[in-house]
Amino acid sequence: MALLAASVMAITPGMMASGRAAAAQRFANIPYAAWTDDEPQYRLYPGDELDVAVASAPELNKTVVVQPDGRIMLPLLSPQMAAGRSAPELEQEIAQAYSSQLLRPDVTVTIRAQPLKVFVGGEVAKAGVYDMPGDMDALRAIIEAGGFQDTAKKSQVIIIRRSRDGRPMMRTVNFDRPFHDASHSDLVPLRRFDIVYVPKTGLAEVGVVMTQLRNALPISFSYAFGGVAPF
Repeated sequence: MALLAASVMAITPGMMASGRAAAAQRFANIPYAAWTDDEPQYRLYPGDELDVAVASAPELNKTVVVQPDGRIMLPLLSPQMAAGRSAPELEQEIAQAYSSQLLRPDVTVTIRAQPLKVFVGGEVAKAGVYDMPGDMDALRAIIEAGGFQDTAKKSQVIIIRRSRDGRPMMRTVNFDRPFHDASHSDLVPLRRFDIVYVPKTGLAEVGVVMTQLRNALPISFSYAFGGVAPF
């Protein structure tokens, strides 16, 4: 016991401060972009269903689904990369691919279906990736995931989203308010691949929260194109 007491007394305030500094360095703040609600140009992703029409050769018209590798299969062409492209960009690439076989091909790409996937994690009953119907908000996504755990800090729910230039943006929302004051019901409409994370601790402990978030993310979940993970 004397040895244990001596060891505890040997831990000086300076050592504790240096330990906190080392922890802060390990969990340096992620350089988030400023939050904006601007709607970026839609980019295709695996699972999207597309109508590809060639006006001068209607026999080549086809409905396709973007495959897990990001490509689509079209008549007379090798697999074409679609993930990460906008519809106009894909139209140009397909037209260029057909130009060796057709005279001035006019290609139109129409998006038929685009499943809304969001990740809900942290102090919820069933964390995971969820397919959501249109016009889904963060509170409804949490309810879809089984609702808040008793340990949830509902006043500081984290929303993470990709900005127009691809950088992550983060904001917090207080979900205690809607249950007490309907005039403060900021429910945060979700976009595809948003992350809704319900922490157990306050945001003052950023390192703990971000470690929880990294540990909760499934390995296969990434809404950055080219296989780049969000963190």
